[in-house]
Amino acid sequence: MTTPPESGRTSANVRSQLDKKLRETFRDIIDGKTVKRAKHELLFSGVDVSNVFLQELEKKSFLPVTVEQVQCEPGERVPAFYIDSTDAYFGWVFWEKFTELRLRKLFGSVARNEKGDWEIQIPALPAGRQANNSKIIYANLHQKLEMDIEHPVDL
Repeated sequence: MTTPPESGRTSANVRSQLDKKLRETFRDIIDGKTVKRAKHELLFSGVDVSNVFLQELEKKSFLPVTVEQVQCEPGERVPAFYIDSTDAYFGWVFWEKFTELRLRKLFGSVARNEKGDWEIQIPALPAGRQANNSKIIYANLHQKLEMDIEHPVDL
Protein backbone atom coordinates (compact mmCIF):
# COMPACT_ATOMS: atom_id res chain seq x y z
CA MET A 1 0.00 0.00 0.00
CA THR A 2 1.45 3.35 -1.00
CA THR A 3 0.81 6.67 0.66
CA PRO A 4 -1.10 9.16 -1.48
CA PRO A 5 1.08 12.12 -2.52
CA GLU A 6 -1.16 14.59 -0.66
CA SER A 7 -0.60 12.70 2.59
CA GLY A 8 3.17 12.74 2.07
CA ARG A 9 3.15 16.49 1.54
CA THR A 10 0.98 16.99 4.59
CA SER A 11 3.31 14.87 6.70
CA ALA A 12 6.34 16.79 5.42
CA ASN A 13 4.53 20.07 6.10
CA VAL A 14 3.77 19.01 9.68
CA ARG A 15 7.42 18.02 10.22
CA SER A 16 8.53 21.35 8.78
CA GLN A 17 6.18 23.25 11.08
CA LEU A 18 7.34 21.24 14.12
CA ASP A 19 10.99 21.90 13.23
CA LYS A 20 10.26 25.61 12.84
CA LYS A 21 8.46 25.76 16.21
CA LEU A 22 11.23 23.77 17.93
CA ARG A 23 13.92 26.10 16.58
CA GLU A 24 11.87 29.14 17.60
CA THR A 25 11.52 27.74 21.13
CA PHE A 26 15.26 27.08 21.31
CA ARG A 27 16.01 30.65 20.16
CA ASP A 28 13.72 31.92 22.94
CA ILE A 29 15.63 29.82 25.49
CA ILE A 30 19.00 31.00 24.17
CA ASP A 31 17.92 34.67 24.16
CA GLY A 32 16.36 34.37 27.61
CA LYS A 33 13.72 36.96 26.75
CA THR A 34 10.46 35.01 26.80
CA VAL A 35 11.74 31.79 28.41
CA LYS A 36 13.82 31.77 31.58
CA ARG A 37 17.30 30.44 30.92
CA ALA A 38 17.99 27.66 33.41
CA LYS A 39 17.98 23.89 32.88
CA HIS A 40 16.12 22.62 29.83
CA GLU A 41 15.54 19.06 28.68
CA LEU A 42 16.43 18.60 25.01
CA LEU A 43 13.90 15.90 24.27
CA PHE A 44 10.87 16.29 22.00
CA SER A 45 8.32 13.45 22.17
CA GLY A 46 11.10 11.25 23.55
CA VAL A 47 13.54 12.12 20.74
CA ASP A 48 16.93 13.69 21.50
CA VAL A 49 16.96 17.11 19.77
CA SER A 50 20.22 18.38 21.28
CA ASN A 51 21.76 18.60 17.79
CA VAL A 52 19.08 21.14 16.82
CA PHE A 53 19.81 23.13 20.00
CA LEU A 54 23.54 23.12 19.19
CA GLN A 55 22.79 24.44 15.68
CA GLU A 56 20.74 27.29 17.14
CA LEU A 57 23.48 28.07 19.68
CA GLU A 58 25.98 28.45 16.85
CA LYS A 59 23.60 30.76 14.95
CA LYS A 60 23.47 32.95 18.09
CA SER A 61 27.32 33.04 18.37
CA PHE A 62 27.55 30.57 21.26
CA LEU A 63 30.68 28.69 20.27
CA PRO A 64 32.27 25.53 21.75
CA VAL A 65 35.11 26.38 24.13
CA THR A 66 36.53 25.32 27.47
CA VAL A 67 36.26 27.54 30.53
CA GLU A 68 39.99 28.22 30.20
CA GLN A 69 39.49 29.61 26.68
CA VAL A 70 36.83 32.15 27.70
CA GLN A 71 38.41 35.59 27.89
CA CYS A 72 36.95 37.48 30.84
CA GLU A 73 38.43 39.45 33.69
CA PRO A 74 37.40 39.55 37.36
CA GLY A 75 34.21 41.63 37.48
CA GLU A 76 33.00 40.34 34.09
CA ARG A 77 30.75 37.44 33.15
CA VAL A 78 30.10 35.65 29.86
CA PRO A 79 26.84 33.78 29.10
CA ALA A 80 27.24 30.09 28.32
CA PHE A 81 25.44 26.77 28.06
CA TYR A 82 26.69 23.37 29.17
CA ILE A 83 25.14 20.33 27.49
CA ASP A 84 24.97 17.20 29.63
CA SER A 85 23.46 14.39 27.55
CA THR A 86 19.95 15.72 26.84
CA ASP A 87 19.99 18.58 29.36
CA ALA A 88 21.08 22.14 28.59
CA TYR A 89 22.23 24.24 31.56
CA PHE A 90 22.48 27.99 31.20
CA GLY A 91 25.05 29.76 33.32
CA TRP A 92 27.92 32.20 33.36
CA VAL A 93 31.69 32.05 33.11
CA PHE A 94 33.04 34.39 35.76
CA TRP A 95 35.64 34.80 38.48
CA GLU A 96 34.68 33.69 41.97
CA LYS A 97 36.48 35.65 44.69
CA PHE A 98 37.44 33.87 47.89
CA THR A 99 39.91 36.49 49.21
CA GLU A 100 41.76 39.44 47.71
CA LEU A 101 44.50 37.05 46.57
CA ARG A 102 42.47 33.93 45.78
CA LEU A 103 40.20 33.82 42.74
CA ARG A 104 39.04 31.10 40.39
CA LYS A 105 37.39 31.22 37.00
CA LEU A 106 34.48 28.85 36.47
CA PHE A 107 31.23 28.12 34.71
CA GLY A 108 28.37 28.17 37.22
CA SER A 109 24.84 27.22 36.19
CA VAL A 110 21.89 29.35 37.21
CA ALA A 111 20.19 26.09 38.25
CA ARG A 112 20.96 25.48 41.93
CA ASN A 113 21.36 22.36 44.04
CA GLU A 114 19.63 21.74 47.38
CA LYS A 115 22.36 23.71 49.21
CA GLY A 116 21.83 26.75 46.97
CA ASP A 117 25.16 26.29 45.17
CA TRP A 118 25.50 26.16 41.40
CA GLU A 119 24.16 22.77 40.29
CA ILE A 120 26.87 22.60 37.62
CA GLN A 121 30.32 23.98 38.37
CA ILE A 122 33.13 23.66 35.86
CA PRO A 123 36.29 25.33 37.12
CA ALA A 124 39.06 26.44 34.80
CA LEU A 125 42.21 24.40 35.11
CA PRO A 126 45.23 26.20 36.57
CA ALA A 127 47.61 27.67 33.97
CA GLY A 128 49.97 25.09 32.55
CA ARG A 129 47.80 22.14 33.51
CA GLN A 130 46.36 20.11 30.63
CA ALA A 131 43.40 17.79 30.82
CA ASN A 132 42.25 15.28 28.27
CA ASN A 133 38.69 15.61 29.50
CA SER A 134 38.16 19.38 29.58
CA LYS A 135 34.43 19.92 29.40
CA ILE A 136 33.06 21.87 26.47
CA ILE A 137 30.68 24.75 27.07
CA TYR A 138 29.07 27.02 24.47
CA ALA A 139 29.86 30.66 25.25
CA ASN A 140 29.04 33.95 23.56
CA LEU A 141 32.03 36.24 24.06
CA HIS A 142 30.17 39.11 22.37
CA GLN A 143 27.67 39.29 25.25
CA LYS A 144 30.16 39.89 28.06
CA LEU A 145 28.63 41.83 30.98
CA GLU A 146 29.91 43.49 34.12
CA MET A 147 29.11 41.86 37.46
CA ASP A 148 29.65 42.39 41.17
CA ILE A 149 32.57 40.08 41.98
CA GLU A 150 31.70 40.33 45.67
CA HIS A 151 28.28 38.71 45.09
CA PRO A 152 28.52 36.06 42.33
CA VAL A 153 25.64 34.06 43.85
CA ASP A 154 23.33 36.84 42.65
CA LEU A 155 23.94 35.83 39.00
